[in-house]
Amino acid sequence: MEHISVLLKETVDALNVRPDGIYVDGTLGRGGHAAELLSRLDHGHLYAFDKDETALKESAERLREYEGKFTLIHSDFSNMKEKLAGYGVEKADGIMMDLGVSSPQFDDPERGFSYRFDARLDMRMDRTQSLSAYEVINNYSFEKLAYILHTYGEERYAKQIARAIERARSEKPIETTLQLVDVIRSALPNKVLNKKGHPAKQAFQALRIEVNDELNSLSAGLSEACGMLSVGGRCAVITFHSLEDRIVKTCFKDLSSAPFVDPRLPIRESQMEQASFSLVTRKPITADEEELNENRRSHSAKLRVIERVRD
Repeated sequence: MEHISVLLKETVDALNVRPDGIYVDGTLGRGGHAAELLSRLDHGHLYAFDKDETALKESAERLREYEGKFTLIHSDFSNMKEKLAGYGVEKADGIMMDLGVSSPQFDDPERGFSYRFDARLDMRMDRTQSLSAYEVINNYSFEKLAYILHTYGEERYAKQIARAIERARSEKPIETTLQLVDVIRSALPNKVLNKKGHPAKQAFQALRIEVNDELNSLSAGLSEACGMLSVGGRCAVITFHSLEDRIVKTCFKDLSSAPFVDPRLPIRESQMEQASFSLVTRKPITADEEELNENRRSHSAKLRVIERVRD
């Protein structure tokens, strides 16, 4: 399945791209957002990050017509400040992140992201790291498994699934995605199994988040990104589930709120410290009807944007 970039025009439009600006794509993926942004640059430059070496190689081919206008960096976006410093970049005019897992990752059975294909449990975006879904499923304690299933997957039956995993692996290791799906099914009541949607969806989401440390990475990456913005620069982030959206919403709200001042203190309004950021989107931007019909991944996508208004 071809990967279709979600909220493509809306995201790049939100950055108010300057032809000579410095921009960062924190999640290059298959290069859809990057290509759109590069088409609007003249003497500007795009620095694009991804943990997945396969994504970097495929995007390099896709973006070949813009050679010289972009630099690809194999790293998590939470290392943005350090990595860009190596290129002499301290400020950016715009930063974008699309936090979704790309379709090719889901559709490649070898990657072990999907509950639809039988493959070794993996789920690593960065295949050079040691922790994979296999280690999580076979080595984590019952308590830790239940915690990640409940917290990252918002799975109502987290304890039951964790117990079923514990029982199954005591007999032999759980090695593949479909073996895990069977174990998850065995732990769920019929009323859940008969519902629309795959019964392993939430558990697989939880595993992917744990393996790739996605939420901690997001919190660190947002801090790095917003700290690097020039005045007038914007950060645009697309999320796909409530855990991510909550982190982005809270971060942007905190940054755009002036420090609290006790109203009893004799301080003039003109003397009060102002927030350095302003919300561009009070409510998240979502896909229009045309995109919803063309791309099922867009149904859960939310785009939030913030702008630095002062140093």
